[in-house]
Amino acid sequence: MVVIRRQLRYPKAWTAKPAREKGIDVALAVDFVRLACEEAYDVGVLFSRDTDLVPALETVRDLGAHVEVASWKGTSRLRFPDSQLPWCHYLDADDHAACLDHTDYTAI
Repeated sequence: MVVIRRQLRYPKAWTAKPAREKGIDVALAVDFVRLACEEAYDVGVLFSRDTDLVPALETVRDLGAHVEVASWKGTSRLRFPDSQLPWCHYLDADDHAACLDHTDYTAI
């Protein structure tokens, strides 16, 4: 596993508004597409509600890879325009608890 870190961006209203990590969505999109090009996965499942990632989903689909998405139960999900695709896995609190990763990535 490789942990990718990006610098935090502090808004003018910080501490009232939280700092945000910038560039992670782009890094995720690039990896999603790159790994599809390398045929590194059979099914790419993207767990995000960030609509900026829809072009990456479309690109991977257009490359011929199978794509699906995941979202928390009761929330919106990513999908292709004018479509109910791709398939969505809705996860709940029990699913979250079942796959908790207790690794301290700050030590890596």
